[in-house]
Amino acid sequence: MAMNIGIDMMGGDFAPLEAVKGVLEYVNSSSGTHLLLIGDKDAIEKVIPSTLLSDSRISLIHTKDVIGMHEHPTKALKEKPESSIATGFKLLATGKIDSFISAGNTGAMLVGALFSIKALEGVIRPSISTIIPQQNGKTGLLLDVGLNADCKPEQLNQFAIMGSVYAQLMLDIEKPRVGLINVGEEEGKGNLLAQATYPLLKDNKHIHFIGNIEGRDLFMNKADVMVCEGFTGNIILKLAESLFDIATHEQLNNEYFDRFNFETYGGTPVLGVSKPVIVGHGISKAKAFANMIRVSQSMLEKDVLGKMKEALQ
Repeated sequence: MAMNIGIDMMGGDFAPLEAVKGVLEYVNSSSGTHLLLIGDKDAIEKVIPSTLLSDSRISLIHTKDVIGMHEHPTKALKEKPESSIATGFKLLATGKIDSFISAGNTGAMLVGALFSIKALEGVIRPSISTIIPQQNGKTGLLLDVGLNADCKPEQLNQFAIMGSVYAQLMLDIEKPRVGLINVGEEEGKGNLLAQATYPLLKDNKHIHFIGNIEGRDLFMNKADVMVCEGFTGNIILKLAESLFDIATHEQLNNEYFDRFNFETYGGTPVLGVSKPVIVGHGISKAKAFANMIRVSQSMLEKDVLGKMKEALQ
């Protein structure tokens, strides 16, 4: 399947150099995918090898503006229609690219995803997820991790369906176990949101719900898909990232803690929109960019969002 993947070359703290290095790493190990590098032509040409520039799999789309990391997302997209992020979403909305990747302003990426391409039919609010390395070598999925700080029970129920589809297709887990993150295992525990969500998940025939899971279960392979609202999820995500930072600082050469390096997973896909949008970490380097392109390619090949749409029907 021929696919076109757009990359914001100006997003992130190390742009465009690390994005270029990531593209080079990807191109050297893959074939068939056409990459559209979106950004300031002069800045990109200063750091890109001429071999990459003359590669038929690479196209350069010049944009004159950049949305800064701390700019107001909606205002910036409106006032900078010729920025790399706004241009990327324009290309995505018009079918010129099949997916879009950026390590730039997260808010602008999320606003762009919500307003330039459609949410899947029936989706109340899209979600963002993260990979959770588990102690026995397996991998779990946590969602939401920051897009929806406040949620309704129906949203968590949809996150469970979307997470299950993603875990099946992208993590190769045949029958993902879904756990609701809570302050106790027993039914009826937790705040009003958790108490109201439990019966919805219990009655949901599209998922394999195993009940409540606690904070101590997250890394212990108790569940494959772990569901919560974005406020809790973002705290867990940042805590998990700090484990890698601590291990690095303390020079702990440990295979398990190495798996907490976000670069290994690339970026976070926005689940519940009609086309793949991958949001990267602001401090992404080459490895993260290359892996974001791989995640994007895999999502397209496996038609993850199409399967998600079917499951949500």
